[in-house]
Amino acid sequence: MFSSGQLAFAGFFVVAFLALMIWSYRKDIQRHKLHYKNVGYKVGITCVLVIFVFIVLRILIH
Repeated sequence: MFSSGQLAFAGFFVVAFLALMIWSYRKDIQRHKLHYKNVGYKVGITCVLVIFVFIVLRILIH
């Protein structure tokens, strides 16, 4: 399976990666609010439209 060294490295890597991701996100949060305003809604609407088009095409082609 895995050696104790490999498990220790994996644990350290996960903790370090999550810490750096959180630090990076908190550092850029003001820029996110400025440049990515209401992006969630746009992505959601686009996903719904893509699913709708896929369903319509499946019905028409089938």
